[in-house]
Amino acid sequence: MYDDAKVQAFSAFHDLLVSPEVRMDAQEQYDELLRLVDNFRAKGIIDQQERKALIEVATVAYARAVGAEGGA
Repeated sequence: MYDDAKVQAFSAFHDLLVSPEVRMDAQEQYDELLRLVDNFRAKGIIDQQERKALIEVATVAYARAVGAEGGA
């Protein structure tokens, strides 16, 4: 059960990371990714180290999206 929950959590994170909702801008996507990560941690699905790694992934994706929006 725990492994299934973790697989589903990582899958949900990945899906949102690569395919945000149509009307979702970079900030909204980032906020939602952080909310997911905190929710996974609160439920005990991921540990603190995994939480940190997912936040780093979300932050890099946000920085790239904002850079791309700025015309970089």
